[in-house]
Amino acid sequence: MSWLRKASCRINAWRDARAAWKAEWEPQRAALRAARRSGEHSGGRFGRRSGETKPEEIGPPPNGFALLPWLLMGMGAFSNLFQDKTANPWIGGLGLLTFNSLYIYVVFRAFVKKTRQATSTRVALVLLGAVTCALAIGYGGSWLLFFPLLGLATGATVRGPWLGRTGLALTVLAGSVSAVREGWDAINIAYGTFLSTMVTAAILSLSEAVRELRAAREELARRAVEKERLRFSRDLHDLLGHTLSVIVVKSEAARRLAPRDLEAALLQVSDIESVGRQALTEIREAVTGYREGSLATELDRARSALSAAGVDPVVRQSGPPLGPQTEALLGWVVREAVTNVLRHSAATRCEITVGGTPGHVRLTVTDNGTGAPTLPTAEGIGGTGLKGLTERLAAAGGSLDSGPGPRTGFRVTAELPVEAADASTHTAEARVTPKAPALGP
Repeated sequence: MSWLRKASCRINAWRDARAAWKAEWEPQRAALRAARRSGEHSGGRFGRRSGETKPEEIGPPPNGFALLPWLLMGMGAFSNLFQDKTANPWIGGLGLLTFNSLYIYVVFRAFVKKTRQATSTRVALVLLGAVTCALAIGYGGSWLLFFPLLGLATGATVRGPWLGRTGLALTVLAGSVSAVREGWDAINIAYGTFLSTMVTAAILSLSEAVRELRAAREELARRAVEKERLRFSRDLHDLLGHTLSVIVVKSEAARRLAPRDLEAALLQVSDIESVGRQALTEIREAVTGYREGSLATELDRARSALSAAGVDPVVRQSGPPLGPQTEALLGWVVREAVTNVLRHSAATRCEITVGGTPGHVRLTVTDNGTGAPTLPTAEGIGGTGLKGLTERLAAAGGSLDSGPGPRTGFRVTAELPVEAADASTHTAEARVTPKAPALGP
């Protein structure tokens, strides 16, 4: 029994080694399976890039190979040729070769919409029908099974509103020819032809519709990602552009004041700290998509930044109270326009005027500077600066005009229908109300 104990020991050792191997490699295998499902690998055997379709979800598109096995229905006719049960075998063989060639040509072109609707495909299908009728009338018997094959090719090629009429016409043709050769057995041929035509068309149409829906879903997801990237880049540009401009202006003011008025310089440094903290909060809000600006806050910041830069600010505000979305949009306009004044205008005076009616509001920012136009948008970053503001206001039914002032300087004018902006606000609030952002200090 010693050999039995040795075998048992070897089996136990093998089991222990297998368990150790599984304990070592199973986490890596599980991670690889998870990565394959989630598409975390960007390349290689299991990877896919963002926006691409997972191969395991949709698989390769169907093609003509799916309908080739049905040619085995013609094995009876092929057998009759080799057993000398067919009159004029050379004609029958040529007809069989012609039928198979036309069938393969038609079904392989039926899976691509452009080639399926081509005139050459329709002509080949008509020729296939003529060859089928000639062989069925001339030989009968197993040669009648070419009608269901003709139905497969027809169902794969003819889809849409003409399918029903074409299928019925083909069924009547198959039944009539079969009745001449086989009598009542023609019912089976007619039924098989009708069934093969309609079922093939239904299955292929459904498969194509599912693929189109999945492709549309992937496209919508890709566009949603692009839209979110555009929103984030636009908000980040507007936030940082204005904030950094204010920090630079106040830093220059602090440097100038430090030698002669330390308290005033420290006040500017305190403002820089406050602006930096507020910028951190706004960036967090921009990242989460919950940021809403305030027109009053932006006007106060504009006064402070303009005064620190030696520009005399004049702010006039009138009209009824504005909704949150209206204030947010106008706040963006004030922020961008004042940033351009600080960067490019070399102005000594800037006027900001807000006024309107219950249904319409107008904001004007005018300076007496050089009137230099705003810098063009950097390539690869869409929706920044005045261009981005124009798109935002246009989405809310408003408009933004910018250009040289009536005498000197530069002027930015924003007009916005209050109702449209408030309606979009309510819609946005309805989308984000269930989940509030968690903001840090």
